[in-house]
Amino acid sequence: MPNRNTFSSLAAARRRLVTRAVHAGWQWVQRSGAVTAERPGRLRFRRIGAGTKLAFPQGTVFGEPWIELGDHCIVGEQVTLTAGMMPDLDLGPDPILRIGDGVVLGRGSHVIADTTVTIGADCYFGPYVYVTSTNHSYDDPEEPVGKQWPRMEPVEIGPGCWIGTGAVILPGARLGRNVVVAAGAVVRGEVPDHAVVAGAPARVVRRWEAATGWQPPLRTPPPVPIPAGMTSEQLLALAELVDEEPDAGVR
Repeated sequence: MPNRNTFSSLAAARRRLVTRAVHAGWQWVQRSGAVTAERPGRLRFRRIGAGTKLAFPQGTVFGEPWIELGDHCIVGEQVTLTAGMMPDLDLGPDPILRIGDGVVLGRGSHVIADTTVTIGADCYFGPYVYVTSTNHSYDDPEEPVGKQWPRMEPVEIGPGCWIGTGAVILPGARLGRNVVVAAGAVVRGEVPDHAVVAGAPARVVRRWEAATGWQPPLRTPPPVPIPAGMTSEQLLALAELVDEEPDAGVR
């Protein structure tokens, strides 16, 4: 007669098989549900560039005929992309939301374009970034804020920016080139090129000038670039060598 250990082993084996099947099935769903130029599904963007992919599951997406996505963009899971205040509006002949080549939008981010929002090439967003061209007004003290007509101002994010986790970009914000926005910052107004901003509301905490470099000076040394011509196999071998050193990383 089988003992209790035998039944426990069979139950554990079944659980492992079910777990593997669920994981394999979910990976298939993610691959099948991803949106690309070749497989747009129900989404009909004004343009979706070569190599661009929207991970599954997508967030809220509407107004696609007024949304342009550049080449080789990565849009994470549950990212919201909207043009217009609600679906099925006629927004005119021009695009409302433009996303440049090589942009990465982190998981759970929102880009709300009720008027024009432009994100330059090679911008990287951390998770849960919120960009909006619309904000509620509260002029009338007697009327609920949510029922008052919102104010809209265009948003422009220059090329090469890094937007940290949970940052908020408000209507009218204009970020220059290669701007760093700290996690949790709330950005409004103009931000110059090569600046680091932090806080709520965000302010410039560091800036690069050709004559003086970074001010205040950077507190950490620059990263060592990968030597030219190094192959991926050599990089993996080097990583394994570092991991084997007992004092690796301690200086």
